[in-house]
Amino acid sequence: MASLKFCAECNNLLYPEADRTNHVLLYACRNCPYRTEASNPLVFRNDLKLISKEQPGVIDELMTDPTLRRTQDLTCPNCGHTEAVMFQDQSKRDLNKMIFFYVCCYCNHLFRDDPLERPPEETE
Repeated sequence: MASLKFCAECNNLLYPEADRTNHVLLYACRNCPYRTEASNPLVFRNDLKLISKEQPGVIDELMTDPTLRRTQDLTCPNCGHTEAVMFQDQSKRDLNKMIFFYVCCYCNHLFRDDPLERPPEETE
């Protein structure tokens, strides 16, 4: 894991710099001539998640948000109350499947409605 490094002479931040003649990574101070060779040649690492799953996000006090759409068509599986706020899945994926999350306005229980199954295609 990369961490901040500081100059041994003037305590300013050291910045990564390439030494093209010796083919090494250095950390250099921008205020004085201090340079030191990096112990780890990694400057930046970007890890991408390959599998995206449904993520409801933070659900605290969502039932008081007046901008969210409300529904009374579903029954909460936790308490049986019928009023819930609804919002869309926040993850990004290649599929065009839309997933809705519901939060019960009575007990703050998070649940999903089961998606409707596709009707069988008729063959002639």
